[in-house]
Formats: sequence, structure tokens, C-alpha cells
Amino acid sequence: MRTYLVVIDETRESETALLFASRRAAKTGGAVHILAFAEQPEFSQWGGVQATMEAEARDRAEALVMAAAGRIMGESGIRPKITVRLGDPVHAVRQTLEEEPDIAALVLGAAAKGNPGILVTHFAGTDSGTLPCPVMVIPGSLDREAIERLS
Repeated sequence: MRTYLVVIDETRESETALLFASRRAAKTGGAVHILAFAEQPEFSQWGGVQATMEAEARDRAEALVMAAAGRIMGESGIRPKITVRLGDPVHAVRQTLEEEPDIAALVLGAAAKGNPGILVTHFAGTDSGTLPCPVMVIPGSLDREAIERLS
């Protein structure tokens, strides 16, 4: 089964990428794997404070991914696989791609204006030749009608 890995965060472009991936999966009989990450807080000399900060970051990421999963299930009937990772986003994507050999494409949303984002810059540039799958960069400026037509 063709699985589309989508990285989501709180940006509009990640929502666009998620919608594209879910529509594409629905049309091709594929699946969606949602990846969210929680940033690891700076080292704190008080372990309890650091643990609390990490737990809060993970909780925010899990709430984000659960809401996204609900939208996919409601719109396309697809039950996505969900992964939340702590730490560097580039490393989180790399690790997920290494652990999940059935991923057919990495779907990333690019900001509609300015810098396209750290993941798009990295995976469509620096690291693009070493990936085990294609990268789909979805423009953040696309509306629902365009996504439906293009997916």
C-alpha cells in the first residue's frame, strides 16, 4: 500500500500538505502517516523542570496530530498512522523514513511567501539525493479546489 508521510505543525502550509496527502491517498487506495514533533527544550539543570517542559511539548504535538487525524477521518474516511517524536524535525523525519519502508512519498507544505520552511529547504535541497522516496512539496497557497484537482 502506498503511504504518504506528512509532517504537520501549526502552520497553514502543513494543513495544505495534509489535505493533499489525504485526498491523494483516498484516490489511489493509499494510506497516510502523520508525523508531528515536539521540540526538545534546552537543557535545564533542574531535571524535573526539563521533564515537565518535554511533557508539555509532547502533549501539544499529540493534540495537534489527533485533531489532524480527526479531520482526515472525517473528510476521507482514512484512518492515519500517527507518530510524535521529540527533538530535531529533520532527524525525526529521517528516523521515520528509516523505520517505515512502506512510505512512498514525503509530503511537505511550503510557505506561500518567503522561506519555504526548514524541512522543505533541507529535504528538497541538501538531502534530496539520499532519500528512500520522492518528496512532494505542496505550495501553501493552494486552495481546496486546486488540491482536489491536483491530487
